Amino acid sequence: MLPPEQSYIENILRLNKGKLVTLYATFENNREWNAKVFKGIIEAAGRDHVILSDPQTGERNLIPMVYVDYITFNEEIEYEYPFGAAPNLSTYSPR
Repeated sequence: MLPPEQSYIENILRLNKGKLVTLYATFENNREWNAKVFKGIIEAAGRDHVILSDPQTGERNLIPMVYVDYITFNEEIEYEYPFGAAPNLSTYSPR
């Protein structure tokens, strides 16, 4: 289990980079759509955003965390860093 100070959503998303997820978001005061569902592979996550890529269309979405309601996974969620490995939370390297 992650220490309490490292269990932020962006860290959990980084641990699960490459997995397919469904992200539910709400956009208040939006006349076109109030809520939206994004399906995609986790490409990257930062303190204030997540990047998902749609494997069927290749489209990439940068979603601000402030709009994220919740995220579902179709497989087990990684929640522990490998033994002896410190998280490298400052870099992003595309696949």
